Amino acid sequence: MAHFPGVYVATTTPFHGDGSLDLDTYRAHCAWLIDNGIAGLVPCGSLGEYESLSDDERHAVVEAAVEVAAGRAKVVPGVSAPGSHQSLAHARHAREVGADGVMALPPVIHNATHREIIAHFAAIARAGLKIVAYNNPFSTKHDLLPELYAELARIDEVVAVKEFSGDVRRVSELLDVAPELEIMCGADDLALESAALGATGWIGGFTGALPQLTVELFELGRAGQLAEALPRYREILPLLRWDTGPRFVQAIKLTQALVGQPMGPTRPPRLPLPDGEVQLIESQLRRALEVA
Repeated sequence: MAHFPGVYVATTTPFHGDGSLDLDTYRAHCAWLIDNGIAGLVPCGSLGEYESLSDDERHAVVEAAVEVAAGRAKVVPGVSAPGSHQSLAHARHAREVGADGVMALPPVIHNATHREIIAHFAAIARAGLKIVAYNNPFSTKHDLLPELYAELARIDEVVAVKEFSGDVRRVSELLDVAPELEIMCGADDLALESAALGATGWIGGFTGALPQLTVELFELGRAGQLAEALPRYREILPLLRWDTGPRFVQAIKLTQALVGQPMGPTRPPRLPLPDGEVQLIESQLRRALEVA
């Protein structure tokens, strides 16, 4: 039995026009996601602009997610931080308020050594929650290779991988060297491939704008029904590719607004998208919705 099966949302964080946190909108959005079939919420990840949030704001977002989920969906907060002690503090808070697990990048403060990465996750494990170890070599200075995950799997609390390297071969490689770990797709534009190869979960970005469609596609991939899934997946792929680009937060927040789930602006230094990119996303969303 997987700990975190199904489609999860790396939630965006809503802000008012003045840049302050908008928790009322966040609660309503989380409820909408769960009502539309999402299995879990992942607040305070990269998409949630965690780097721009204060500790108090991060904790308030996590508490809101747990409050809304209320057992209907799992909550797995991101606890990434420059130092292991900070990640542990966030993980302990997550446990205190009733989260189901945590997601963590390797150390983001420097290019950590192999031993430092292992020690980092061992420190987070002291909170006593299940851990999704997040591989995102674009946000950190280290690509967590399957051989390293085989060592991380020796930490009892490390039960899953969020794989965002962009290399779909990693799914099979991870299943070979660390079969005890659950594989969760992290890159939206590899979701169907990952599901077909054996990933049991998907922590997505556009899952927060198109929950029903993404759940249906992932379930088809898990069931091996590719003939049915592929035509729909190809139509949505141009939109999903924004998830792996530098303006993924802006693109996903724009898409959410277009489907009636406005989450407000991004915080600086992120700037609004130029008009040409807005029009492109609008066109790609129309194409995706035609197969919804």
